[in-house]
Amino acid sequence: MSDEQGSAGKILTAFLVGAAAGAAVALLFAPATGKETREFITEKAREGREKAAEAARQTREALARQRETITSAIERGREAYREARDKETA
Repeated sequence: MSDEQGSAGKILTAFLVGAAAGAAVALLFAPATGKETREFITEKAREGREKAAEAARQTREALARQRETITSAIERGREAYREARDKETA
């Protein structure tokens, strides 16, 4: 589970760095007025927020699935222990 969290964090970081670099290059090479540039920045920031929110949602869902799997495994282990203990005392 820790590896998945690390991978998701690395992917999100790489995405954000790439988005920032792409936006910077676009600003340097695109001939646009100040108003157009501000609108462009606003739109890209909105898109970045949406993508980051989606990545966070997917990460939360993956963590919830992992938590459910672990909880289920623990419960199965407890039940197996109880059954083994009951056989010993019987």
